[in-house]
Amino acid sequence: MNEKTMELMKQMRFFGMHRAFATTMETGGADTTYTNDELIAYLIQSEWDDRRNRRIERLTKSARFRYTAVMEALDYRPSRQLDKNLVQRLGSCGFIRKRENILVTGSTGVGKSYLASAIGHQACSMGYRTMYFNTAKLFTLLKTSKADGSYLKQINRLERQDLLILDDFGLKPLDNINRHSLMEIIEDRHGKRSTIIASQLPVEVWHDIIGEKTLADAILDRLVHTAHRIDIKGESMRRKLKNKN
Repeated sequence: MNEKTMELMKQMRFFGMHRAFATTMETGGADTTYTNDELIAYLIQSEWDDRRNRRIERLTKSARFRYTAVMEALDYRPSRQLDKNLVQRLGSCGFIRKRENILVTGSTGVGKSYLASAIGHQACSMGYRTMYFNTAKLFTLLKTSKADGSYLKQINRLERQDLLILDDFGLKPLDNINRHSLMEIIEDRHGKRSTIIASQLPVEVWHDIIGEKTLADAILDRLVHTAHRIDIKGESMRRKLKNKN
């Protein structure tokens, strides 16, 4: 009877429940540890946990983060001027529920990408669809998609993400094609989804990087109006780690 039940669990893809039931049978816990109600609750909880963990794995894999970053590893030493209270609040992902943005700035190597990735990992752990992109590579992808006819598909995919992370923004001024692509991305997400942008340049010069006053005004108005701003100070973490080695 138990073997048939376990086979049915596998066929119905109740993998968490199957593993929990198998373990219980091996240890004899079904007869000695749990009441009937407790056993049912345990099996259902095991299935729920398994499905949640598999969803987190899928979300994390599809996000394609630059770093395997965690909030607990962030460096809050005073020289970095990183507001721990703010960062931890953002780590709760309330900003996603409120459709707010985050703008992270600071010199090269100070940990902007790591911070953005850590928040992104946290979002995945809470079940939010997340994607990470190097901004230049995203623009290259979108230009290619215009040539092969998949542009609308790519734009729709970006729009569906609960959290979109654009890293290394502004390394060079935007051309007209990239400017319009950025406007389309931000417009589609404005008031509906959250975006994190990380850049070496202060927000005050983004207008010049975007170019074309009307579009720059429209893009920045949508980005900055509902944004939490983090400016990381201090020396390059990459250089510091290199010197240690």
